[in-house]
Amino acid sequence: MNDWQRKSPLDWETYVNKMVKVAAIEKHEYEGWVLTVDPVSASVVLATFLENEKVSISVVLGHAIQEVEILKEGDDEMKQRLSCIFAPEESKAYSPEEEEKRKNALKTWLETNHIPVTEQGESGRTLCVAGVLTIDPPYGPEECSSSNEIILSRVQGLIQGYLEKQQ
Repeated sequence: MNDWQRKSPLDWETYVNKMVKVAAIEKHEYEGWVLTVDPVSASVVLATFLENEKVSISVVLGHAIQEVEILKEGDDEMKQRLSCIFAPEESKAYSPEEEEKRKNALKTWLETNHIPVTEQGESGRTLCVAGVLTIDPPYGPEECSSSNEIILSRVQGLIQGYLEKQQ
């Protein structure tokens, strides 16, 4: 086990949103912005911005890492860019006000159709249906999550029908 693998998740978290240079075995070096560090394998996920808004993602496996050097701190704009890399395209299109409007409209529609729904999470952005299904922004069928496949399928169908009627 190397020094990098011995660090705790709290130590690794200090590298997130920072430009780093990773020295790996066999004299390989990687540079990029740290998106995350896997707490199990200690692998680092790096993002590099290419021309025309394309992003290259690389993973440096934890066991191969010898040293990680911070080159640059990320500013708020960079943190925002990094946080949007894996966000679905639809969620990028909505402002916080539009997102709130979509959430409230869907919640009202579900309640009108006698489907029990609550808001959860610290900011109330996630809708919870009957305590067994969650809907995250931007509140479409793809953002539904449940361990009960039957409920998941039915609620996704309802939301799809609701969204089609809205257009």
